[in-house]
Amino acid sequence: MRQNLLVRTLLLAVMVVSMATALSAQLRISVSFGPPPIPIYDQPVCPGDGFIWTPGYWAWDPDEGDYYWVPGTWVEAPEVGYLWTPPWWGWEGGAYLFHEGFWGPHIGFYGGINYGFGYFGVGFVGGRWDGGHFFYNRSVTNINVVNIHNVYNETVINNNVRVSFNGGPGGITARPRPEEELAARDRHMEAVRAQTEHIQDARANRELRASVNNGRPPIAATSRAGEFRENVVAAREAGGEYHPPANRGGASPGGSDFRNAVHPHDLPPLERSPAPNTGDTKLDKKYQQQQDKMYAKQNQERLKLQQRQEQEDQRLAKQNAAQERRQQTEQQHQQQTQQMQQRHVQERQQMQQRQSAPPERRR
Repeated sequence: MRQNLLVRTLLLAVMVVSMATALSAQLRISVSFGPPPIPIYDQPVCPGDGFIWTPGYWAWDPDEGDYYWVPGTWVEAPEVGYLWTPPWWGWEGGAYLFHEGFWGPHIGFYGGINYGFGYFGVGFVGGRWDGGHFFYNRSVTNINVVNIHNVYNETVINNNVRVSFNGGPGGITARPRPEEELAARDRHMEAVRAQTEHIQDARANRELRASVNNGRPPIAATSRAGEFRENVVAAREAGGEYHPPANRGGASPGGSDFRNAVHPHDLPPLERSPAPNTGDTKLDKKYQQQQDKMYAKQNQERLKLQQRQEQEDQRLAKQNAAQERRQQTEQQHQQQTQQMQQRHVQERQQMQQRQSAPPERRR
């Protein structure tokens, strides 16, 4: 009896950890301005049976403060019967939040975004599993019927809207359907290794940054994940005009402009003040120790606030909370983050003033 109880307890713990991991992957980063429209490009031919199309999308590089294009590509399904739900950007709590893609037995909600080639905003009509084999819809996918025989034809209506985010000014207004909400509770798998390496290669390619290609990437799609030199397709045109704000990162290097930050990880990294140089070695050492202590304290406060906010987001996701409640929570998070950052800026300024004061006024 005790053994059965122990087994059930361990299984429950594994389920809770797995659920928390899946929920934490839903919302990873937030940005103060939206991604460019989805570019217009042609799909490369499918390289072989069992490969499923994963559409291109705009990802965010926090180090560069810039979006970059992850080219669409063909990827082998990790399991028979699994389909790919693309990632998507949504407007929540005054910022654009990124939702990870995933593999699963059903297509989930991906923001109503029209990625093309079967991903026209709702579900996937580029193919289907049948009897352990994947069958391709020739009307929307580029298939060589000499090599692949499991095909069919099904006409699909495409709205051709190239908006790349859900909600907010100019965004798609779609909401999850009941079947998409059910799909969110399926067993999911994260992007496979070929996809993660594909994303890393895209991030490292300067030409794929939105600030460089203005929404028209020179490599819009590839035949296989990670192959950026051969059998690549350039975008025929941008999906629409793209005008990012001049201050793309949403915060100045000094950290004083933080009005668009929602969570602590949206803030610029803490900068260390210049080493004190009063001419008094002992006093300079004392001041440096004070600066290091304050730097460590502020970093720790950022980490604790980020962890607490992530736990609140995970709890709301687990409860399947209403969109209005999530937005209210994100607004609270934004207020908490801004208040913390304002306090940190004031603390740094006060310390600098004390250390630069005349000797008779130092304490």
